[in-house]
Amino acid sequence: MPPSDRRPLTLRDVSEASGVSEMTVSRVLRNRGDVSPTTRQKVLEAARQLGYVPNKIAGALASQRVNLVAVIIPSMSNMVFPEVMTGISRVLEETELQPVVGVTDYLPEKEEKVLYEMLSWRPSGVIIAGLEHSDASRAMLAAAGIPVIEIMDTDGTPVDSAVGISHRRAGREMAKAILAAGYRRIGYMGTRLGLDHRARKRFEGFTEALAKGGVEIEDQEFYTNGSALGKGREMTAAMMARSPELDFLYYSNDMIGAGGLLWMREQGYDVPGAVGMAGFNDVQLLHGLPSKLATMDSCRQEIGRRAAEIILARLNGEDAPSGKVELTPVINPGDTLRAP
Repeated sequence: MPPSDRRPLTLRDVSEASGVSEMTVSRVLRNRGDVSPTTRQKVLEAARQLGYVPNKIAGALASQRVNLVAVIIPSMSNMVFPEVMTGISRVLEETELQPVVGVTDYLPEKEEKVLYEMLSWRPSGVIIAGLEHSDASRAMLAAAGIPVIEIMDTDGTPVDSAVGISHRRAGREMAKAILAAGYRRIGYMGTRLGLDHRARKRFEGFTEALAKGGVEIEDQEFYTNGSALGKGREMTAAMMARSPELDFLYYSNDMIGAGGLLWMREQGYDVPGAVGMAGFNDVQLLHGLPSKLATMDSCRQEIGRRAAEIILARLNGEDAPSGKVELTPVINPGDTLRAP
């Protein structure tokens, strides 16, 4: 029979296959009650051979919650968010909780839709990227009655708790490092600031610190549609043709920065002697390049881990941080930022 025509397996099927009562099967599969190791193994082996998966809807109706954690992020193509997911998954994998991912493409209206659908399943918690949401999304998060952890950013007021870094501080610290190294004629390349709030905050902190040092950005260029090596090469070639006097190029993320670095090396530029370069995120994938781009670690896996730990602690009635948990990113000068 085709799978779609078969009836769902039930506890009775596992009971008949294992030779024990349905009540005992239920206890084993829910990990409840006093069942001997031999009987437990017999039930689990029968369920495995049959391909039986427990129906948790009935339990969810009683508790008004399912063992899911809604994780809402803006992108899966950006290398940042898979690393956040790794941190979340490593914490939850030893529990009954499972992360379920929704992607918003940095669009507030899509975030509303994804959040509405996920909350309708009554998850046990929500982990959501960013602190900027529409009024409707904030209302849904505030009324959900479950732990809500906003991640990646601490420059703002969370609905419940936030785990991340201050992007304004990250921008300021990179600007200070660039000025301390003696660079003064600076170009900036990054995502359009209206969609990516965290990139906007880094840019604001960056320009603020430059201004305090008496320096302004001399050239800048913004793009949409993803972060890629090719985009970095294209933007860097255009900027250096337009502003050949620049002595530092700062990128909003490592992927376009690495593309720019490859182009600069191919063109024979003295990096970091004549022109310095830096990105953001410290993407592990790029560590194998011949030259390592200066960057700043945005603590991605730790953010995911700490957010999941707060969810677990809250659900278990344990003490957990409330408000903001701010982590500290560290600058890695790589091969493209000369020493002060």
